[in-house]
Amino acid sequence: MILKDAYDRPVTNLRVSLTPQCNLSCIYCHREGEKKTGTQLSTGEIAEIIRTAVHFGIRSVKFTGGEPLLREDLLDIIRSVPAGVETSITTNGTLLAGLAADLRKAGLRRVNVSVDSLNPETYRRITGTDKLGDVLEGIAAALGAGLTPIKLNTVLLKGVNDHEIDEFLAFVRGNRDLVLQLIELMNFNECTLHEGIDGLEGELASRSRQIITRRMHHRKKYCLDGAEVEVVRPLHNTEFCAFCNRLRVTSDGKLKPCLLRTDNHIDIRGKSGSELEALFRRAVAEREPYYK
Repeated sequence: MILKDAYDRPVTNLRVSLTPQCNLSCIYCHREGEKKTGTQLSTGEIAEIIRTAVHFGIRSVKFTGGEPLLREDLLDIIRSVPAGVETSITTNGTLLAGLAADLRKAGLRRVNVSVDSLNPETYRRITGTDKLGDVLEGIAAALGAGLTPIKLNTVLLKGVNDHEIDEFLAFVRGNRDLVLQLIELMNFNECTLHEGIDGLEGELASRSRQIITRRMHHRKKYCLDGAEVEVVRPLHNTEFCAFCNRLRVTSDGKLKPCLLRTDNHIDIRGKSGSELEALFRRAVAEREPYYK
């Protein structure tokens, strides 16, 4: 039984934050409203949450953070996912090289790697670290392990990395296992780095031989010169909301019905069985488009 909200949007995807901790200090990070002080869910609690999600027909689980590869029990968490459920992870890639093969053996299907610059100095400015080389090694290791397709998540930052799009296109060009994903900055806390991407989408469309509209968020995929590019626009985008199929779990054990809201979280810490199922139903019932 797949749950639907009052706007007839089915929930088929679960996004689970494993930790608020991170080994980078990105200048734009908002941690989706989470704080570092919360006690993160245990392996058993995560397994019970996923079991309940699968009961309601969810067949896709993405693990996020913070930086999920910091969890020492990460492989056990992935192994706990029931057969037939596609598992993926979003990581900054700095620890991926040494873990890619084991992640694949544990059952992980693919990875998203956050990388906001291919220039070492710009990468250092954005993240506060000199780990770009580690990230590139992680991407290579993930390709070798078959954690594909790999999506490179690049948040566009005005005056910082918005001139690097052609470099990113060159990086993914000719490799069907790499997809560039350009993401509009969620400008919380009045961040001055927000870059509108309407003009960018128009340019990509004019250069593309094919444009594909994905079911998730109705986001566009542009195919141009041997490179695949997706554009993610969460702000002021009614289509993003109208086609959202995702329910989120915070690292401290709350169901989060909407990416853009923090005032309707539902505490599921320590809950199981029919009680947890009822809270899932409640969370989905409370979902509504942020932009109508």
